[in-house]
Amino acid sequence: MLRTDIPGLKSVKGGPVQETLKNLPQAPGVYLLKDIEGQVLYVGKAVVLKNRVRSYFQAPERLAAKVRAMMRHVVDLEYIVTTTEVEALILEATLIKEMKPHYNIRLKDDKAYPYLRLTWEEDFPRLVIARKPGADQSRYFGPYPRAQSVRDTIRLLRKIFPIRNCTNHKFKNAARPCLEYHIGHCQAPCQNWVTKESYRAMMRQVEQFLEGRADEVERELLARLHEAAENLEFERAAELRNQVQAIRDVREPQTVAQGGERELDAIAWAVSLDEALVQIFRVRKGRLTGRESFTLTGVDGSPESAIAEAFVTQYYSNAQDIPPEILIQALPENVEQSIQWLKERRSGRVSMRVPQRGEKSQLLRLVRKNAEMARDEGVRRQDRRQERVDEGLKGLMHALGLARLPLRMECYDISNTQGAESVASMVVFTQGIPDKSQYRRFKIKTVDGPNDFQSMYEVISRRFKHRDLAENQPGLKRFAELPDLVIIDGGQGQLGYAVRAMREWGVADIPVFGLAKQHEWLFEPDVSRPIILDRDSEALKMLQRLRDEAHRFAITFHRQLRTRRNLKSLLDDVPGIGSKRKKALLRAFPDLAAIKEASVEELVHVPGMSIRAAESLAHYLRDERGTKA
Repeated sequence: MLRTDIPGLKSVKGGPVQETLKNLPQAPGVYLLKDIEGQVLYVGKAVVLKNRVRSYFQAPERLAAKVRAMMRHVVDLEYIVTTTEVEALILEATLIKEMKPHYNIRLKDDKAYPYLRLTWEEDFPRLVIARKPGADQSRYFGPYPRAQSVRDTIRLLRKIFPIRNCTNHKFKNAARPCLEYHIGHCQAPCQNWVTKESYRAMMRQVEQFLEGRADEVERELLARLHEAAENLEFERAAELRNQVQAIRDVREPQTVAQGGERELDAIAWAVSLDEALVQIFRVRKGRLTGRESFTLTGVDGSPESAIAEAFVTQYYSNAQDIPPEILIQALPENVEQSIQWLKERRSGRVSMRVPQRGEKSQLLRLVRKNAEMARDEGVRRQDRRQERVDEGLKGLMHALGLARLPLRMECYDISNTQGAESVASMVVFTQGIPDKSQYRRFKIKTVDGPNDFQSMYEVISRRFKHRDLAENQPGLKRFAELPDLVIIDGGQGQLGYAVRAMREWGVADIPVFGLAKQHEWLFEPDVSRPIILDRDSEALKMLQRLRDEAHRFAITFHRQLRTRRNLKSLLDDVPGIGSKRKKALLRAFPDLAAIKEASVEELVHVPGMSIRAAESLAHYLRDERGTKA
């Protein structure tokens, strides 16, 4: 029986929920379940919307625990009809990435997973890190779980191949070869000491290597080595010999998997509480060419088929290399739709299965074992981190004479350049770890010149003034919670002005201390003798992390404002760039260097930019006056 008595539940069209459920279409699509504030709690897909959505509105005891917990908050629903089940699958993955609903299984921080970009659109391509694939001629590899993985790959390839790593701006303005050429890591294409054809031929070998086709690269290099030796080109032969040996050194520790020419991904995971640690082994040309780890959140109580589908759709929606065969621990809920979608993405055949015996089954067990080991190690690391956090909080409570554990700590810092662009930061640690959703930045409004004392007074006043206004202004509600401990980055001067502001706003009972960087001493209001914590104590380390984070956050904001101010003044002088185009450029690019690096084609894509204006801007920034600016 359908439940239609959920308090506040309404239909898409504002009518009774009974009518909405009754009129749901018998068609594939995506549905969104929302809370009272309109936040999307869950995005799902359905082969038949009517059947799937109605299944949520049953007696609570018939629902899974996770669904039962979610339905307590659902007051609204919305749906989108699609033409096919595959379209619903794609739309669901897209909406989950955009909205990050609380009750969906999500690839953790997937927007931050980096890619390796091979810039084929340039005459002399490079390898660079990219945050997402672009609609250009570049070839993208990834995603990788960490930027360090990409940097390590680039570093490895530059040991084998002399790939340029300078920016396009430096490349175009190079008067002489740089150090990279002299140590053998570059062929100096900036000086035309290597032909475009020869350089791009080398980069095609790099591309093959990244595809896992190292055998082909080695065979080609050996053929060229023999040719060079026959022609008595001994220096060239020596270079090629070194490249061949470097490739063999890299390949030697790789595990030969499945033999032959098989190309496949093997995927397995291990669950810990609300997370699943997923391992993916990539086998190309019969060799294990890579292993990556990813984390899925929101898996608590989810069946393995749901975990499989969430990972497959979210990972392969951005992956640039989809193999013809996927071995997986459990099949996705809608395996046929998932396979059809993968075929469309790959433009070729794709199979997905759970092997039960033989070498492939052994490989999948190996992946599962690696996932379990990584999960267990992660749990141990988390336990050790939590022990250090607990020790730090208890140490602060005892050393500072606090009545309770400082579960919410706030730290404030001022940043300016001789009084210009003066800003402040408010950084919050909740239960000993950074709580970035609570961070705040302030532009100093009432102080002229480099006066950190008055600036601190203004910031502390505004922070606790916002606390009084938070009840009536929802935008300030995060200021409503009072801290258990306030740390001021500075000595007794800044501390004194902060205390004065706190007294004026009626929060003098909150413990506040100044942390002086020179000796890492803590100062208490109206007490001249400092509190000196043990240098190796977790209490001092926690305060240092808090203070350093406040300093980083403040100086980053200050640099942004300073860069934007300089960029604004520069753009004022560019012919054809008015106020609207200037604002659009400032939204599209973070700084002047990014605009200088942009091509005319990229500049044209900025809203309001014409080809003529883009060419004018590019020309201006590349002439002597623009370079000096």
